[in-house]
Amino acid sequence: MTTATTPLIIIPARMAAQRLPGKPLADIGGVPMIVRVLRQAEAANQGPVWVAAGDAEIVDAVHAHGGQAVLTDPDLPSGTDRVKAAADRIDPQRRHDLVINLQGDMPAVDPAVVSVVVEVLQTEPACDIATAVAPEGDPTERTTDSVVKAVLALAPGAQHGRALYFTRSTLYGDGPIWHHLGIYGYRRAALDQFVAAPPSPLEQRERLEQLRAMEMGLRIDAGIAPAAPISVDTPADLEAVRAQLASAAPVA
Repeated sequence: MTTATTPLIIIPARMAAQRLPGKPLADIGGVPMIVRVLRQAEAANQGPVWVAAGDAEIVDAVHAHGGQAVLTDPDLPSGTDRVKAAADRIDPQRRHDLVINLQGDMPAVDPAVVSVVVEVLQTEPACDIATAVAPEGDPTERTTDSVVKAVLALAPGAQHGRALYFTRSTLYGDGPIWHHLGIYGYRRAALDQFVAAPPSPLEQRERLEQLRAMEMGLRIDAGIAPAAPISVDTPADLEAVRAQLASAAPVA
C-alpha cells in the first residue's frame, strides 16, 4: 500500500571535516561539491531540497548557484542534529511529514537513491526510518571497516526489507553483503525522538548512529539501490570522483 507523503530533502554540510577540511566547497569541474549533491537531489524530483550549513561560506556558495540553504549552529554534534534544526526552521508548521537526510559528500549519487528511500517510507507504514543499500562492489569490502554493512531480512526477489543490524565488522557466509549508503528518510516524529535521545552503547561501539535508533526500538527498513556512490572522505576520494565526473554533463 502506498500512502501520500510530503518529503523535505536536507543536505547537512560543514567546513570542519576531520580528514578533508573545507570539502563542501571542493571544486569538481568548476562547481562546489555541495552544489553537485544539491543538483542530484533536485533531479530526484521528490520534494524541495535545502542545504543545512554549519558555515556561512556554504550558504553563500549554494545561493550563488540558485539553491536553498539555511545556516545552522556550527557546534551541533552531528549531521542529523543539523538536519533536525534546519527542518524546524524551514518547516515550523510541519507540513512535511518525511525528512530525507542526504550526506553532502556524495556528488555523484544517483537521484534514484533518494527515490528508493522515499518509496520505502511510502510502502511500509510500520517503518520509522528508511535508508538505502547497494550490492558489494568488491569482495574486499567484506573486511574493510570503512564500509558499513547492513544485515537485512530480505525476502527472495524483494527490493526492500527490514534492517536487523549495521556493522563495520567482517560478515561471513555465502549470503549477499549489502553496502550501506549515507542517506536516511525519517518520519518527522522518529527524527524528533532520535535527536532527543543520547548516544547509545552500540552506537558508540560501532561508531554508527543508526544503532541508536535500533536500540530505541525504532524500525529501519532499507531499499536496494543499483550501486554505491563514492563518498568523499579523503583527497584520494576527491580525485576519484573528479575523474568519474570529468565527462559528465556540465552543472550550473
